[in-house]
Amino acid sequence: MKRLLTYVFVAAVMSAAPAAYAVQPDEVMADPAKEARARNLSRELRCMVCQNQSIDDSDAPLARDLRLLVRERIAGGDNDSQVIDFLVARYGEFVLLKPRFTPHTLLLWLLPPLALAGGGLALWFYSRRRSSAGSATDPAQLKLSEEEEERLERLLAAESTPKKPS
Repeated sequence: MKRLLTYVFVAAVMSAAPAAYAVQPDEVMADPAKEARARNLSRELRCMVCQNQSIDDSDAPLARDLRLLVRERIAGGDNDSQVIDFLVARYGEFVLLKPRFTPHTLLLWLLPPLALAGGGLALWFYSRRRSSAGSATDPAQLKLSEEEEERLERLLAAESTPKKPS
């Protein structure tokens, strides 16, 4: 019991601990509003080295460079969309963790719901086919013929008679 409580305590402490961000103290902007904008933007941008982490979470040198670039652009007076547009123009659409909904990303956005709908339709057709195959069975085919009934009775009678030990 003590061991279980220890595990629960450790899990609670670990889940309550704040996330460790990779932003270094020398990167933090003096203006808290601009720093908040920079942090929000850096959570939307993909680290090109780590690929499934935002630049806010990544310790890679390129992520640091991108964080500094975002802060430079904000300090220069760019708004959020201008910063994003600049980075997309420089690194491509891949730099965004959540790609924009544009004609060339249409397949990326529509393929998952289409695949889910296709799977649902396939399951629906499969279940309909199974239920119609089960109800299409002719009740006359379920009834045994006289020969089959006699054979079944012989087999059951032979099985129920005790065998003599040798």
